[in-house]
Amino acid sequence: MKYLDTIVIGISGGSGSGKTRFVNDLTARFGNGEICFLHQDNYYKPIEQQEKDDEGIENFDLPDSLFLDKFAEDIKKLKNGESVVFTEYTFNNETSESKVITIEPAKVIIAEGLFLFHHEVIREQLDLSIIIHADDSNRIIRRIKRDRKERNYPVDDVMYRYEHHVMPSYRLYIYPYLTDVDIVVNNNKSYDRSLDVLSAFIASENS
Repeated sequence: MKYLDTIVIGISGGSGSGKTRFVNDLTARFGNGEICFLHQDNYYKPIEQQEKDDEGIENFDLPDSLFLDKFAEDIKKLKNGESVVFTEYTFNNETSESKVITIEPAKVIIAEGLFLFHHEVIREQLDLSIIIHADDSNRIIRRIKRDRKERNYPVDDVMYRYEHHVMPSYRLYIYPYLTDVDIVVNNNKSYDRSLDVLSAFIASENS
């Protein structure tokens, strides 16, 4: 189904800022057909196509590490009332099995990922831009917990990547847009009030 006045909300933030959890909590408040969610993490290129640093470690925190043009195309498809089908990306975790995911269009589209604002074609499609912000100390703690639990990464690997890949990428591709976005959600302790405000906005768009 194609909607005449589709709204695209872009949500970004540094790794460990809590953006994926924020989106999951947001989408849980709405029923089928009210909202759809496109997660940039499912657009990573295969590990053999990833650029390596001077130590020979793949750097997944660069814009070129993802199929961002495909992500932009899929936003357009959803806006045009078309379904989007892709294979889940499991971050090379041998304990996880990829699933085929189908995203059905909705009046409100949530696009979430690291490089939404850096990629011009994606940025131009956004009607509302949001950054989830958290202090460095909170982000690294959350990153360690997530990567150990969900991606089966060793702590040493997590720390190396955070210092040499994650932080430089944040400074180049996310932080510069902090003053340009429509909303900054501070997530050092809680984002509940921001979640309530955005939920009310989406509900008004669907009414």
